[in-house]
Amino acid sequence: MASLYAQTNKTVRKATRYKNCASQAAAVQKNAGTEGCHVSSVNSGEASAVATGIMALGLNLKADKHTGQAEIGRAIPSRVGLKQKRNLKIEYECRSAEHSEKSDPKVPKWEPRNWKEHLNNIREMRKNKDAPVDHMGAEKCFDKDADPPVMRYQVLVSLMLSSQTKDQVTSAAMMKLRSHGLTVDSILKTDDKLLGELIYPVGFWKTKVKYIRQTTEILKWQYNGDIPNNVAELVKLPGVGAKMAHLAMDIAWNNITGIGVDTHVHRISNRLKWVKKETKSPEDTRIALESWLPKEYWSEINWLLVGFGQQICLPVGPRCTECLNREICPASKRLH
Repeated sequence: MASLYAQTNKTVRKATRYKNCASQAAAVQKNAGTEGCHVSSVNSGEASAVATGIMALGLNLKADKHTGQAEIGRAIPSRVGLKQKRNLKIEYECRSAEHSEKSDPKVPKWEPRNWKEHLNNIREMRKNKDAPVDHMGAEKCFDKDADPPVMRYQVLVSLMLSSQTKDQVTSAAMMKLRSHGLTVDSILKTDDKLLGELIYPVGFWKTKVKYIRQTTEILKWQYNGDIPNNVAELVKLPGVGAKMAHLAMDIAWNNITGIGVDTHVHRISNRLKWVKKETKSPEDTRIALESWLPKEYWSEINWLLVGFGQQICLPVGPRCTECLNREICPASKRLH
């Protein structure tokens, strides 16, 4: 019996050298259509040879293509009161090329060409910190002297207002809200008409009135007037998306959980080919960037690229001749 299973192992090891074989199961069954060998699915390329070897040993093999496990047993006709079937479990490694690339430390991780040069040049162009985001962005709109829960609430509101809105307009709305009283309790006491007047003319201001009202009520009753301290709960709040959640975690909680990707970051990342293939949305861009960009850079990327997009890499008519990356930017020749 020991010799029998040694031969079995040798035969099956030959099968495991081949990948993906659900399509080969039919071939095995065709070649093994005799008594003493039944195959449900096999991870094997040389289906005929494996089937012949198994048949010669008088074995019964069943493999699960989902789990990658197979059972091999001696196919002896059943007799009353006699159980002679023995099982041998075999693990098949049937990994895709993509999985192998991720798990193999010898395979270098993809990263964009010249990305460090791009980044250093953008830092040089942003060193004066004179873009609108530097003076009127979300990091500049809240009261730094307020109690921590109030400060965090103001950060969240400023991020909610900033969506589809220029920094200058967001800053003006935040100044009016803070003069009125920008706390959870004061906003709950403010009717929608006045709230709308305070935030007008931010983009989609009527919708944002509703979202601010609903979110503030949730914060009051579920979070004791504070904001959630994790992305999963932040994005459940009305009017709060992934970009806002990651920026809120960074600014309000000093916890870097992801890259805040807005239209500027999305546009510039695609122009510089910082994504392996073109992305269609800011969220797709965030996922692509986080797959290769070292985490030590995550916090500054939003601030750097937003200001760069406001001053140099404009949506329409980018100032490529003024850009230090003009010679190494994949989009420069196309854009000017």
